[in-house]
Amino acid sequence: MYEPDMQLAASAVETAKKIVASAIVEMKNSGIDANQVVAYDLAHAASGVEAAKAMITYGANGAIEARLACAFIAEVAGDLVSRAFGRESLWGINENQLETLHDFVRRFRDPNYVSSLANQMGPTHLDVDFELVRDTFRKFAQDQIAPLADEIHRKNLDVPESIISGLGEMGAFGLSIPEEYGGFSTGNENDYLAMVIATEELSRCSLASGGSLITRPEILARALLRGGTQAQKEYWLPKLASGEIMAAVAVTEPDYGSDVAGLTTSAVRTEGGWLLNGVKTWCTFGARADVLMVLARTDPDRSKAHRGLSLFIVPKPHGDSGGFLFEQASADGAPAKMEGRPIDTIGYRGMHSYEIAIENWFVANENLVGEDSGLGRGFYYQMEGFENGRIQTAARAVGIMQAAYESAVVYAQNRKVFGAPIIDYQLSQYKLGKMAAIIQASRQLAYQVCILMAKGEGALEASMVKAYVCRAAEWVTREAMQIHGGMGYAEEFPVSRLFLDARVLSIFEGADETLSLKVIARKLIDSIS
Repeated sequence: MYEPDMQLAASAVETAKKIVASAIVEMKNSGIDANQVVAYDLAHAASGVEAAKAMITYGANGAIEARLACAFIAEVAGDLVSRAFGRESLWGINENQLETLHDFVRRFRDPNYVSSLANQMGPTHLDVDFELVRDTFRKFAQDQIAPLADEIHRKNLDVPESIISGLGEMGAFGLSIPEEYGGFSTGNENDYLAMVIATEELSRCSLASGGSLITRPEILARALLRGGTQAQKEYWLPKLASGEIMAAVAVTEPDYGSDVAGLTTSAVRTEGGWLLNGVKTWCTFGARADVLMVLARTDPDRSKAHRGLSLFIVPKPHGDSGGFLFEQASADGAPAKMEGRPIDTIGYRGMHSYEIAIENWFVANENLVGEDSGLGRGFYYQMEGFENGRIQTAARAVGIMQAAYESAVVYAQNRKVFGAPIIDYQLSQYKLGKMAAIIQASRQLAYQVCILMAKGEGALEASMVKAYVCRAAEWVTREAMQIHGGMGYAEEFPVSRLFLDARVLSIFEGADETLSLKVIARKLIDSIS
């Protein structure tokens, strides 16, 4: 079996980077819309290479780290070659460039090599303070969330108030809110890293009742920090940080998913504020939330697209998860109501998503983010939160993968087939070894993106980590489920829940196709302009 070779690994990553660079140039010349299949593959290949770069750094830390790094980089290189093979002219490369990766892939994608990593996850290399963050949130998740997670999923229950209050007492909702507003953010890379670590640990036990729950204030808080008035920040941020107020995002509409610029929900001026009319969909946590962050059109000129959108903080009562109808007194006696219809989903249960119809709902002008200076700026304010949300989504995916991997290892060690434990078979070992490499690479890439975002950079990399890691989570959870055999399809084993939860990650907060074509591919092209 081959010994890890980080110098050869670094050379392979450089070659992969050159192949991606050639493809970006070709894509710029040919156009994304005319070549969407190649553009999509390029976005994912580039995202994989970004993760491979993070593993070069990780692999320098020790022997097991180097072994995992070589296995992962070989996987990325092999994937890159398969995407470009037979399409060399569309990628703007020649066959010799692909051939240069052959020897490295042959060595470190070798079944025996990868199989040797079956139970070798490797250390995370966090410092003592972050180990404490991890241990704190892991203990809370295991003690408070894990015992309830499967029942919440099977019975489609609400997230228990005990979990919400417990996380509020820990300060979990204030991780991204500055200290001056009652949170714990200090304005450096530690803030992002702490959020990612906490999100991963909570997601190991439950996506909806853990990892996603603490991201509830994130998008609204970021929007307020970007464009809110001082009075708005002082009023809303402490309440979000403590968990006194829980927020939900109402941006997507039935006919406009990721195409935010086409939104039709309107906000029309009236005495003292605005009247909102329209329908929002996929409003997660919409019933339990105390406020909705609503993106609405304040300029009726549709040609202005996203430049005519503004952001509102809309207070509301708690609603029943089975559906709700709220009425509001209006000055002229016209009907004013907000009605929520639950959307049943196969996974991601506990939060509940809703289609919310809003009719003549009054919102005070002081609840327009930025007030008059925020008119037409809503799209940019909410995107501030969405970009940060992508790194958190990647952390959620890592948590789900870690839980699936751990479950698969335990099951493989204890389940005997044809006279031997499943883990003794090469195919099982290969799957587990590949999982270990993918999970650690995903985690390390998330850490690297945290460092970039703390510097005010990393918007492209945040999109890349979301694209790569969420797709990886689908494969990891599927194979973990497969290792469980028939029991993987049974609800009594959590791995079936993990598989269903993983599926949503490539859909929400930017569907994978839109993220790849409209964000990653375009930004890659812009990077060489």
